[in-house]
Amino acid sequence: MTHTIAVLTGAGISTSAGIPDFRGPNGVWTKHPDQMSVYDIDAYMSDVKQREYSWRWQQESPVWNAQPGEAHKALARLEQAGMLNLLATQNFDALHEKAGNTAKTIINLHGTIGTSHCMRCHARYDTADIMAHLDERPDPHCRRTLPYRGNMPCGGILKTDVVYFGEMLPEGSIETSMKRIAKADEFWVIGSTLEVFPAASLVPVAAQDGLPITIMNMGPTAYDRLATHLIHDDITTALPALVDETIARYRD
Repeated sequence: MTHTIAVLTGAGISTSAGIPDFRGPNGVWTKHPDQMSVYDIDAYMSDVKQREYSWRWQQESPVWNAQPGEAHKALARLEQAGMLNLLATQNFDALHEKAGNTAKTIINLHGTIGTSHCMRCHARYDTADIMAHLDERPDPHCRRTLPYRGNMPCGGILKTDVVYFGEMLPEGSIETSMKRIAKADEFWVIGSTLEVFPAASLVPVAAQDGLPITIMNMGPTAYDRLATHLIHDDITTALPALVDETIARYRD
């Protein structure tokens, strides 16, 4: 039987790819707390200027323009080897998808900037298509035609699939993560301080299930005491090394 690994990733894996974190000492929101309003659902839904600012800010953000780093590519290799049964991520930058991980393993706990939807009819959109037309449509609205309205466009407000402040996490995301952890042989935490809940609660769940836990983070985390293995090396090199070593050890 294949040896499987459940993984939780946080901001540390994305900072290794050049994306500044949000909550750290030099984080975007630490230095510019006013920019948290970009992801405030009430402000977004009620104010056209706020929506225009939010879309432009996201388009110009390193989050949107970043490319996956070696650490992201390593987790794609782990999935291709058939050894990854969960990639739960606190990041909404869609870098795991860009690296080659699939919807079969990825659970975006805080949503993703890669896709968007209509707040009225729930039509799905590729965010890249919206960004490409932002100059002519700075406050994007749904263009889906509705037969029951004489094929008139829906006109609902479009929003990225990032979980904004005031919104619930994607339905079933934590529950599905817990179920997959229970079926895994190991649990890895990559680049998270484990201070944001409910994502951090996956660590004691893994411990209760009796899984060996590897925590890879430059600084201490809230659950280091539960770790079987602590790694404080640079994620850019440490994660690819861990993945390659693991694949070599357990390859069928």
